[in-house]
Amino acid sequence: MGLDLPLTRPGLPGSDVTAGQDGGALVRRTVLPGGVRVLTESMPGLRSATVGAWVGVGSRDETDGHHGSTHFLEHLLFKGTARRSAMDIAEAFDAVGGEANAATGKEHTCYYARVLDADVPMAVDVIADMVTSARIDADELETERGVILEELAMNDDDPSDVVHEQFATAVLGAHPLGRPIGGTPATIRAVPRDAVWEHYREHYGPRTLVVTAAGGVDHDALCAQVADALHAGGWDLDPDAGPAARRGDAADAGLPTHGAELVIHRTTEQANVILGAPGLTATDDRRFTLSVLNAVLGGGMSSRLFQEIRERRGLAYSVYCFSSGHADTGVFGLYAGCAPGKVDEVLSLLAEGWERLAQDGITEQELQRSIGQLSGGLVLGLEDTGSRMSRLGKAELVHGELLSQEESLERIRAVRAADVQELAAELAGRPRSVVRVGPFSA
Repeated sequence: MGLDLPLTRPGLPGSDVTAGQDGGALVRRTVLPGGVRVLTESMPGLRSATVGAWVGVGSRDETDGHHGSTHFLEHLLFKGTARRSAMDIAEAFDAVGGEANAATGKEHTCYYARVLDADVPMAVDVIADMVTSARIDADELETERGVILEELAMNDDDPSDVVHEQFATAVLGAHPLGRPIGGTPATIRAVPRDAVWEHYREHYGPRTLVVTAAGGVDHDALCAQVADALHAGGWDLDPDAGPAARRGDAADAGLPTHGAELVIHRTTEQANVILGAPGLTATDDRRFTLSVLNAVLGGGMSSRLFQEIRERRGLAYSVYCFSSGHADTGVFGLYAGCAPGKVDEVLSLLAEGWERLAQDGITEQELQRSIGQLSGGLVLGLEDTGSRMSRLGKAELVHGELLSQEESLERIRAVRAADVQELAAELAGRPRSVVRVGPFSA
């Protein structure tokens, strides 16, 4: 059964919620004093667990003068606290064969570790120490400034990364979601230590923190460990404070009303192109229909675009469609990598395939094949503790509900061919953007 995730204060109905999941797994959710939310999925028989600390702040939340701060913090939280040096943090996980990392998104940031079940208390203590007590040392910041600039340079050398990043800019324009997650070389060079510190102090607190864990974990023990670790970090866990509200729908505020065409010059043997438009929000009920649309149009070797552009015409090695959703908007795109001289032909075929689906719909055979593809991918994608941990965090921060595998499968199976055609037509009618990356004149 699914799990509703209300935003409530401790002691009120909904603060503690339990729901059974597939395969004997048990999901529990508790709101601790201060508004800290803890969600666990106990998976019988597993000797490992993945623990994550989510903060509901991403690159879109950066204000002028703070651009790049979110990505900076992803690096700097590993660089030492009042109790631990950077080496202490690294050694803590290496000594038990664990793995620790972090990921910055446009709407949230996650610090996580995968360890043996016996080492979960250590992982909680170290991650909580990082989140509550990062020193943001000025010398370490300057060192990481160079590291991040190298990271951005590496990404800029990959034309497939460039085309996707520029596509978000083309579709979303000057909206904060259109900015690169990691910042730009200019913003990374410019942001001062004080701005990063202010961003950290403003956004990292009990009300914005969500702790999730999946695998061999005990919920009550984890709640106690989290509370102790946050107290040790000096956080005031006010018993009357509740969680911060989930990010609301801003009704497309600040989004462009027309498409854009961008040409990015790169001296490459292959061109990378994307054609697309604004998509669906992360909470849109039609996101399951969009998944089927993606699968039919460009989601695998049997998809229409793969068969037409690669198999029949040999114009591209990689061709697919994709989508991503945020609180107030999303993006939908068709990608291909091809010879520079074939770009116009490939773009024409991408548009033709999209429009034909919108006009003529899909067959029942395509519908059933896509439902099977998505169903198998859903189950296989949740076979490890990391994906289960991530699912809990996104359910809490984004969706406000956690669907069981069977409920998710039911929503996929409920999609009808007419739903797919209707959505394809709606997307096809939205402002289109095109991005080309390759040996072209800008």
